[in-house]
Amino acid sequence: MKILLINWQDIKTPQGGGAEVHAHEIFKRIAAMGHEVVQFSCKFDDNIPEEEIIDGIKIIRKGSRNTFNFIVRKMYKKRFSKENFDIIIDDINKIPFYSPCWVKEPLLAISHHFFGKSIFREAGFIAGSYVYLSEKIIDWVYKKTPFAVVSESTLSEFVQRGFNRNNFAIVPNAIDESRFSYSIGEKEELPTVSYFGRLKKYKSPDHLLYAFAKVKKSVPNAKLQILGRGDFRPYMEELAKKLGIEDDTKFFGFVSEEDKVKLLSRSHVVVNTSMKEGWGITNIEANACGTPVISANVPGLRDSVKQGVSGTLYEYANIDELAKQIIELLQNQDYRMKLSNGAIEWAKSFSWEDSTKLMLEKMEKTIREK
Repeated sequence: MKILLINWQDIKTPQGGGAEVHAHEIFKRIAAMGHEVVQFSCKFDDNIPEEEIIDGIKIIRKGSRNTFNFIVRKMYKKRFSKENFDIIIDDINKIPFYSPCWVKEPLLAISHHFFGKSIFREAGFIAGSYVYLSEKIIDWVYKKTPFAVVSESTLSEFVQRGFNRNNFAIVPNAIDESRFSYSIGEKEELPTVSYFGRLKKYKSPDHLLYAFAKVKKSVPNAKLQILGRGDFRPYMEELAKKLGIEDDTKFFGFVSEEDKVKLLSRSHVVVNTSMKEGWGITNIEANACGTPVISANVPGLRDSVKQGVSGTLYEYANIDELAKQIIELLQNQDYRMKLSNGAIEWAKSFSWEDSTKLMLEKMEKTIREK
């Protein structure tokens, strides 16, 4: 097949996250099978080439993060509509492209989650309203479009919005098995709690700081590691000082894949505080390192945690409950070992090869039905 993948960002974009990993890991495997894959994304840096091949995917970059959605249709009409693609993949991430209005070829949309009202925690009223209303229009424009979604939570959101469940396939996130040991390694000498992910307001990493301040009263020698970068970091650093935990909290910023695995493996527990996600790929990565997770019980994240097996769930924003669960895992070694072993088995059930097969099946079905 000749495939055009449209996504705001490609795998090299510094602001990229799970959506970019999902697309790249699946479509690089599709490219390796002999299919031609072209990805159209924004140009995030003047020094980055407008065209290059990464893992067999031809990347074409135009526009900027702020203007990309305005040039997608123009580029389609000017160039892509003439290149005989067998299928167009619309990876809906941030502002939709509304591709069903102008794409003539078979079209498959990918969705990770709706921001919904959670966007207002991250953005101001004007910008938040722009995103919120843009998502509302999806209900009309994409109503009959075939979809691949990453979790049952995301599928349920679409069904609640009036979409037909039969138009959907679940193509979950996974992890690169070659990067992880799938074993319980040596832990830090002191009880260590870690957060791994972007430091964004809507991901609520500040909740962990509040909870950790309570944890310190029961586990005085506990340490906190914050792995990841983002514009919420200055606020969190100031908050750590106000809470009196700055000496026991270390902000690592960006970490390499090698360091990520090492730090997650040596942690006693990893915490995910986000108010909403399409999936929880960081939860699975922590599990593959032999580390249980404590995660907010919210759409997306709850799909990536097997309650009482790979970790535990707590009520979002319930700081007392979060602190209680962290203390229990740090103080009860037998319980922690049980979850660590369960975490490894849970992580083994997610494979990019399986997800690639599911995506191909959905693509082929979309072409047949078109």
